[in-house]
Amino acid sequence: VSSSSDALLFNKTNSSSTGPVSALQHKMRERLQGAQFRWLNEKLYTCRGDEAFAYFSENPSQFRKYHDGFARQAATWSHHPLDDIIEAVRAHPRWRVADFGCGEARLAASVPNVVHSFDLVAKNDRVTACDMARVPLEDGSVDVAVFCLSLMGTNLEDFIQEARRCLRPKGLLKVAEVISRMSKGGVLEDKPFIKAIQRQGFALCSRRIISKMFIMLDFRKVRPKAKKNNIPSSADKDSKQPNQPERKKKKKKKKKRRKSSS
Repeated sequence: VSSSSDALLFNKTNSSSTGPVSALQHKMRERLQGAQFRWLNEKLYTCRGDEAFAYFSENPSQFRKYHDGFARQAATWSHHPLDDIIEAVRAHPRWRVADFGCGEARLAASVPNVVHSFDLVAKNDRVTACDMARVPLEDGSVDVAVFCLSLMGTNLEDFIQEARRCLRPKGLLKVAEVISRMSKGGVLEDKPFIKAIQRQGFALCSRRIISKMFIMLDFRKVRPKAKKNNIPSSADKDSKQPNQPERKKKKKKKKKRRKSSS
């Protein structure tokens, strides 16, 4: 996570000082915490959901460090996308909600709705710890599924499919994402991301840039389109394409009609 000299300095100053934390100690602590957060963040993006669940289940203190780092970052934002989601859910108190990657379950604590909160480690009693690809909900049991900055891992399709399984027909999928994640050369290119979710059986119904940092995407659960068969069956060939002798007979009949008419 950081150099050994940094770690030794941090441990030495942390253990020997009994008075107020000095400016140097504070700076070193922030440096180490920031490096550890970046390492954990990278880990979440580069492993499967079940692997992340196993790792943090065995190392719950690492999960707390990750969320502490996330909270420090969020405190610097001018706008948090979760606030938009809370506002939308509050307007529909009968909605049943599944919050995938809920953190401290602030959504559940902020609305009167029934909210099922899931994350890799339970930070409080509102949260159920599990792999986001295997949540303990029945098929079609919720009206809304939420991923607020929580689509992380190498098997995102599994998370989206799990959300789809839990949603009722025409249920709503709300995805808040970092714009930079979908940008190339500073230009937002979110079409591939949107199409990837649409292929999982969703239709885009809303797309909003909610700040310089974040985009909000709303999808509706739809029936997956039937796959087109690119190779026609033999029955299709027989019914749509007449054979060569039949074509010749038709041409001869046309010639006879022309002669008789002339």
